[in-house]
Amino acid sequence: MRLLFITSNRIGDAIFSTGLLGHLMETLAGSEGGPDITVACGPVAAPLFAGAPGVTHVHVMRKEKFSLHWLRLLRKTIGTRWDVVVDIRGSATAYALRAGRRYVLKPDHTKPRVEHIAGVMGVSPPPSPRLWPDEVTRTRAAALLPKDKPILAVGPTANWPKKMWPAERYAEFVHAMTGPGGKLEGAHVLLTGGPGEQDQVAALYEAVPSERLIDQIGADLIDTYAQFERVSLFVGNDSGLMHLAAASGVPTLGLFGPTRDDLYAPWGDNSANIRGDRTCDEITSDPGYDFYSPVSAMTDLSVDRTVQAASDLLDKIANK
Repeated sequence: MRLLFITSNRIGDAIFSTGLLGHLMETLAGSEGGPDITVACGPVAAPLFAGAPGVTHVHVMRKEKFSLHWLRLLRKTIGTRWDVVVDIRGSATAYALRAGRRYVLKPDHTKPRVEHIAGVMGVSPPPSPRLWPDEVTRTRAAALLPKDKPILAVGPTANWPKKMWPAERYAEFVHAMTGPGGKLEGAHVLLTGGPGEQDQVAALYEAVPSERLIDQIGADLIDTYAQFERVSLFVGNDSGLMHLAAASGVPTLGLFGPTRDDLYAPWGDNSANIRGDRTCDEITSDPGYDFYSPVSAMTDLSVDRTVQAASDLLDKIANK
């Protein structure tokens, strides 16, 4: 059973699509010989699928001029008779291939992204995103993280400065949560982010005692996912790491500003999201709003409100 699964070049959207991919793995598992899955995605998302059950090849689509990356994908796949093609990117490529069944996602900005993606095949309720770390990866995470202390994971970076809560506020939040009387008093702090983002979070390096700081900025995505499986709480900006945390099942609080939480909130029963006093539209329609400015658009979100939301989320999960 040959499946071609075309998904995003962005980490967040690629993670959203893993629920549908997991559903396909399960439904095709009974086919003769099991599923033979090719995933096509961008380079930053590719590590999410390496080693996933049934995935025999990951075709990395590096963006090229004149959309030549799509031509390369077509050349790679046109010689195969695919049993199923699922195209989350909504490209013309899916229509050029020989396929027994073909599912191509159409734009829809009215539904949460996980529901939108699952709807391409009419799957309801939508399957939750998940990843597939191996036991070696999980063992490595267990060796890195303390076993007898709570762990607060934070994701204070993002691919756009406007949607980054100021690092100084993260430092205040960490102190309130892990300091004396805090909800996670004495917790270690797992600091996550992309490669080279250390300078953006200098305030956290200064605020967290070195003996309680676990610096994993730049770590492999699958390693980070396995680490998230073992932490007490994740709090972070709207980013791929926020969605990675939610997919792991850890209590996840997403912080939003100039992006739409109705579409991109962290998915799952253990997740919640907050924003300041302004909606996304109110932020982006402000006459003083500058898309290209590196100044955060989330300064109306207070530390106290974030601490309360994190505490409420932990209480809700504890009382299930």
